[in-house]
Amino acid sequence: MEAKLAEFESLNQKDKGPAYSSLISQILAQGDGNAVARDLKTLVDTVVNKESVGLVVGRQVLAELVKILSEGAIKDSDLKKRVVEETLETVQPRIVSYEEQVNSLRFQLADLLEEEEDWSGAARVLTGISLDSGQRSFSDADKLKIYVRIVRLLLEEEDSVQAETYYKRAALLMHSASDKETLLQFKLCQARISDYSRKFLEAAGRYHELSYVGEIDEEERRHMLLAAVTCGVLAPAGPNRSRVLASLYRDERSAELPTYNILSKMFLDHILRSAEVKEFESTLKPHQLARIALSSNDKLASIGHDDGPSASNEPAASTRTGPATVLDRAVMEHNLLASSKIYNNISFRGLGALLDLAPGAAETMARKMIEQGRLKGHIDQVEKLIWFEVNGDEDDAQGKAGGLGDVEEAEDTGSPFTKRWDAQIRVTAAHTESIVQQLSQKGLLSLISPTSA
Repeated sequence: MEAKLAEFESLNQKDKGPAYSSLISQILAQGDGNAVARDLKTLVDTVVNKESVGLVVGRQVLAELVKILSEGAIKDSDLKKRVVEETLETVQPRIVSYEEQVNSLRFQLADLLEEEEDWSGAARVLTGISLDSGQRSFSDADKLKIYVRIVRLLLEEEDSVQAETYYKRAALLMHSASDKETLLQFKLCQARISDYSRKFLEAAGRYHELSYVGEIDEEERRHMLLAAVTCGVLAPAGPNRSRVLASLYRDERSAELPTYNILSKMFLDHILRSAEVKEFESTLKPHQLARIALSSNDKLASIGHDDGPSASNEPAASTRTGPATVLDRAVMEHNLLASSKIYNNISFRGLGALLDLAPGAAETMARKMIEQGRLKGHIDQVEKLIWFEVNGDEDDAQGKAGGLGDVEEAEDTGSPFTKRWDAQIRVTAAHTESIVQQLSQKGLLSLISPTSA
């Protein structure tokens, strides 16, 4: 190899390019991978760093090597990766002169690393590409594709902080989006960024929207629906979450999901038990189990508002001063909201026993939810009671969001307890009628003999 390179140095500039380029195919024809890598590195070092070769010849030879590599001349991915990395290392000191070829090599290396599931390595290679200067000017559409790909890779590595930086850059270029695949990838990144940022309400809506896109594979759409349900469950309790849960509950595909049980219980305002929460917890990702740091004010309030020793008919007080994780908070807030549909009022100690919180911590959680408009009620700190207010508007909004349309209002009797009792009778009658219809369709009613007089 050294002899041929020395021989080519005496050629004129016009003939040097084809001569050096012809060596590439000869080197690749060798059976020994180590020899191929070594000789290609020697060739690249010669054409790039020797002043006698010249910049024009160097670009010509390097462009030919990039083209041959992109065409799959080297089948062994490990060997190809080694060749690309060594070529980039050799060209690095003179990267300004060979920027276009270096960018092409970086794309190839990113593809190889992505195949190996080295997400952070692939993202790091792509971030090294100069998009705003150099010999090749990238269009806004090309920049958008690169940024979206970097975001996707960083999210696979669960590096949401750096991913959000490139997501913001991509968002500025969305006006240039013409490729539907890139647009869908951006929307998916948008949903995942909201998920990682604990904006679960936004994430649930975006995941659910994507689960209807026909261009996405059916299994992927199911995965997005599952992610939508998970984020909906983790979202802060309140009217907005009720609307999202209603939309998911009415989706007929949700019944096939493993998380349908907890979705239905949350939508129907049933209190969640610890065994159900544990089962759901096993399906969560690490960032969805992030621990919550309580503020010093909350800690003081949780400790300072205890209502003394318990009476003989009241449960023992818990010592927990607040939720430990995102899931803990979501479940406690849901159970608090569900208890408002069951009780007219509840003591701090009783609510604490229900939520497994200290009485002061339970009062603090209720206070915050009332302040934020997510719970209707008021607090009597003298009697240490939380009074709940019946709010029919929220139930109507929840039903309409689920696709029920307008619901006929019952005559206002002026008695909330009577209306609640009437509603329970209507629901029971509807369930009974549904059971009878199902029995009739299956021909089971004819098997029941009439009772003799």
